[in-house]
Amino acid sequence: IHEYKRQLLFAFYALSEALRIRQNPSAAVQPRTFIFGGKAAPGYAMAKLIIKFINSVGDFINNDPAMKGKIRLVYMENYCVSVAEKIFPASDLSEQISTAGTEASGTGNMKFMLNGALTIGTLDGANIEMAEQVGLDNIFIFGLKAPEVRKLKSEGYRPQDFVKKSPMLSEIFELIRHNALAPHQPDLFRPIVDSLTGLDPYLVCADFDGYCAMQGKVSAEYQQRENWVKKSILNTAASGFFSSDRTIREYAKDIWKVKA
Repeated sequence: IHEYKRQLLFAFYALSEALRIRQNPSAAVQPRTFIFGGKAAPGYAMAKLIIKFINSVGDFINNDPAMKGKIRLVYMENYCVSVAEKIFPASDLSEQISTAGTEASGTGNMKFMLNGALTIGTLDGANIEMAEQVGLDNIFIFGLKAPEVRKLKSEGYRPQDFVKKSPMLSEIFELIRHNALAPHQPDLFRPIVDSLTGLDPYLVCADFDGYCAMQGKVSAEYQQRENWVKKSILNTAASGFFSSDRTIREYAKDIWKVKA
């Protein structure tokens, strides 16, 4: 459920870009295809609702003529190795946006890196090692760090404070409350808003504006094609550190105490 909750950052950003285009059709926009992937979540009502929400955002974007040639959103069903083999080489940007301190980032981010994708992510899990290997100039790090997450929660996190300070997040929540994404199913997505403005345990509201700001930087840098390609090559080169040979050798030496 943690990963589904944080996917809302990605969906909200796609929605914010759509709203920006609607408000100003002539605004400069870096064309993007937002690709989501996931499995069914039969045991998690909220996860299923988030999957439905992402697909509804896709309908909202993909059926609007104003978005043609600018942005598109797709949800890959039944995400698996066979699907990943197509997505990894085709992606320019890898989204690794788990809450810092939860170590939810697995090996998928390394596979994106190996295939030349740049990463936007929090300092969490393997993202930390990736940033160390490739350098902060070649990865897009945003959001609260683990100590900041702990401090914010210990002091009493109030997501409403962050919503009030974010005009775009406030607009998105109003859009949801007014059933713009589910006109024939009133209040379908209200539980998402209630959850985020209530406890918001994964700090989606706290990280939203920082995430959007970093996505703006991503769009600007992507337009510098030569520099982007350089960063892509450096990411592929630095991914060698994550070789299974090195990993198993360290496990054998430090954990299993086995000699070759």
